[in-house]
Formats: sequence, C-alpha cells, structure tokens
Amino acid sequence: MDSTILKEITYTDMMRMLLPCAVFVYMFLFSFGLHAQETVKFAMVGLSHGHSPWFFEWGKGEDMELVGVYEPDASFSGAFRERYRLPEKLMYSDLVKMLQEVKPDGILVFGPIVDHLEAVKAAAPLGIHVMVEKPLATNLSDAQEMAQLARKHSIHLLTNYETSWYPSTEQAYRFFNGDEAGFGQIRKMVFHHGHEGPKEIGVGPEFLEWLTDPVKNGGGALVDFGCYGANIMTYLMHGESPLAVTAVTKTYKPEIYPNVDDEATVIVDFQNSQGIIQASWNWPFNRKDMEVYGVDGYVITKDEDQLRYSTKGVEEQQMKANADQLGVETNPFEYFRAVIVGERVPAAFSPYTLENNLQVMEILDAAKRSAETGKKVLLNEK
Repeated sequence: MDSTILKEITYTDMMRMLLPCAVFVYMFLFSFGLHAQETVKFAMVGLSHGHSPWFFEWGKGEDMELVGVYEPDASFSGAFRERYRLPEKLMYSDLVKMLQEVKPDGILVFGPIVDHLEAVKAAAPLGIHVMVEKPLATNLSDAQEMAQLARKHSIHLLTNYETSWYPSTEQAYRFFNGDEAGFGQIRKMVFHHGHEGPKEIGVGPEFLEWLTDPVKNGGGALVDFGCYGANIMTYLMHGESPLAVTAVTKTYKPEIYPNVDDEATVIVDFQNSQGIIQASWNWPFNRKDMEVYGVDGYVITKDEDQLRYSTKGVEEQQMKANADQLGVETNPFEYFRAVIVGERVPAAFSPYTLENNLQVMEILDAAKRSAETGKKVLLNEK
C-alpha cells in the first residue's frame, strides 16, 4: 500500500477517534464555566432572627457560596459559628468592611428589622442585591428610603415571607386568576397568622429581645404577623390600593409583652373587596392559613400545601398544591439567586417584590395609626 494513503487513513482514523473526546472536553469545560458564572456569592447580615438557620440547614444549594457573615454580637456569632462549623475567616463584626472585602452578589438580612435600612444603605451603592426577612422595615418612612436607594442603584430588594413559598398561596391565587380562574371577583379575604407567642414557643433570647421591642421590631403581633396577610392580600388584589384601614390592637399578656401588642385585627377596605387580618401571639397553636371568598366560589387553605375549595353548585373538594406543577420555587434563597442571575423575573406585586412590600408598609402604618386613634384611616389622607 502507498505510504501516502497509509498516512491519510491513519490521520482520518485518528480524527474520528479524537473528535468525540474533544467534544466531551469542550462540553465539560463549557458546563463548568456556565456553572461558575451562575454560582452566586451570598453574605449573611445579622443572625438573630429565628429564620436565619434556614439557609444553613436546608436552603443553601450547590449554586450558592457563603462568603461572609456579619453579626455584631461576638458571643452569639461564636456560638453560631460552632453550631454550623463555619470557618472563622467568614465572620465579621463590621458590615462595611465585610461587604468591601468579600464583595457578595447578594446579602441575606436576618437581624433586627430596624437595621434593614442600614443594610441597604451599605449594600446598594456597591451594587449588592438585598433580601430582608419580613417585613420590609419597621416604618413606612424607612421603607420608602430603602426603595429609593434600591431604584437609584438598580439593585433587587426582596422581602422573604415563609408563606411566599407556600404552594397553597400560589394555588389560591390561580383559582382567582389566569387559566384556573372561575371563582369570580374576590369579595372577602380572611388571614389567620400567628402562634402562642414568641416567648411561649421558646424563641432564642437574641431574637426575643428585639422582637418585643417597639423600636427594633416596629410593634408586636401586628408587625410580626400582620405583614403576612397584607402581603398575600396585595398579591391577590394585583396591587390595588386600599381605600381605608381600621385596626384594633390588644395586649392580653402585659406581664410578658409590656411594650407591644400581642393581638391585632385589621380591616382593609378596597373598592369592591375587603380584607381581614387576624395577627396573634395568642393562638393555641401555630397557624398560617387563609380564606378567600369570591362571587362564584371560595378557597380555604390549611397549611403550606393543603386546601379545600368549591364553586357554586359544586361539592367542596380538597387538594394538595404541587410546587412543581405550579412552577413555583419553594426555597427563598434559590429564588433570590435566580433573580440575581436573571433566570427569574418577579411578577408585578408578587409576594417578594418591592412594590408589594411598600404597600404592606402602607397598610401596617395605617393600622398603627388607626389602633392609636381608634379611628378609620383613609389612605389618601396622611
């Protein structure tokens, strides 16, 4: 056989063998590079909120990197570090220094609510996105300043509610909206959120100290649990502005909660609908559920995924809402990561959004004023 032909055959065969390997290597390197680009660097800002363990115990994914933890209380910070075996180099007692050194893509704010504004002041000018634990702020003025900073510096400012990632919340919404709509216009919404009380259920002392402080938390049960109903209500009503708010607050356990309310009932009037918020540190058990009544049907949720419903002339049915079928995220940190990298765009007035939570703060602010004066507060009158 001619040596030239032999060389050509050998080269051709070699290329046929190497091509699949080259493609595999290329795809591997491409996939690795894409993964690296999508991995988001998070930093914790404050640890004293009882929900802060969520990130460490079930929320942190492979596409998230923890690059810093800010906590001003050295003893609590040390105990937390030992509990979750965190490297000492991650721990900071200076917020600005941490943000400048570790340069996170987003921060998770789990300290006193009053500190939310300072966290946004520090992060927004650096282009760092922010997710705060509910509610957005202790008062409307702080919330508005936070919103101005977020918009000025083009960052995402989200608020995390436990009920935001309940599949039952989204299922109830869809029964009155979209392809599954058929329950008619909403007429009444009733929200039950609360538990026996923070001290009664045994929250940590670091959490209890500021949760029962009218300045650091902004109030008691009204703020702690009233925000849930206001948040979901705003989502169900597509951001429609309420006309008026009437509220009554009580302190049934002054020996435990001398400085804040432990019971609140809030009526929120819309043009053609009404919302009732029942926020309590006096329930005999933990509950986060709601009832939504429309012209043609109703939906009553039991917990994060179970609900029952009916329309006119149809026997009541029960179902278990499925997050995968609904296409909703059940991990708030994964949701935040996806928003930061552009994989998710929050729908207008959906529970996490700034627009929604500014309205939540307007409702809570009006509720506080109503409770103080004993009068209905019209939202077009400041």
